[in-house]
Amino acid sequence: MRKPATIQALEEFGRVRLSKHFFMRDFLYSDITNLDGVPNIPDDPDLAIAAGTRLCEELLEPLNATFGRIAIRSAYRSCEVNGFGSRKQKAGNGAYKCGSNQYNYADHIWDRRDGEGRMGATACIVVPWFADRFEQGADWRALAWWIHDDLNYSSIYFFPKLAAFNLQWREEPERRIDSYVTPKGCLTKPGMDNHAGSHAEWYEGFPELRVG
Repeated sequence: MRKPATIQALEEFGRVRLSKHFFMRDFLYSDITNLDGVPNIPDDPDLAIAAGTRLCEELLEPLNATFGRIAIRSAYRSCEVNGFGSRKQKAGNGAYKCGSNQYNYADHIWDRRDGEGRMGATACIVVPWFADRFEQGADWRALAWWIHDDLNYSSIYFFPKLAAFNLQWREEPERRIDSYVTPKGCLTKPGMDNHAGSHAEWYEGFPELRVG
């Protein structure tokens, strides 16, 4: 598929169904696009579709089936969008919160493979079922450990508002969890004593994993 260059082509791209409940258009929203007019359109639509399909089928669909509707905060970024945000960030505008393009390949930039040649895709999501509990004092680590035990993610990064988190699918997954929520820092990564085994004591009362 060529990079969409007309309204009709962009509409068709947005209609691409990535999984049972998700379409490509669900992942194209960008505050930078809305406020700064930078197009959020992939240079390699086929790679974006392939990576997004794996993200949806292997991670988002099970979450959606288990906890009910999930909300997508942000997801795909074009090189133009991320590069713009990264330049703003480096210039001191912390509101943009974008790392370099190279850092985001196979992450928020779905249509580029990373430096190791791996395909990947990230979405920042909210699980309303858990966000309500988080507001009432639930520990973000409960959901983190549930995902760790049940899903084949690559990385997770939790944020303080709504217990939103970046969730990455990637070939050769790293399986690392970090957080800006207290306790901040790395919760687990390969080599840490807490990485293997069950963590079910953290998420008692959670629904069992559903995949359909």
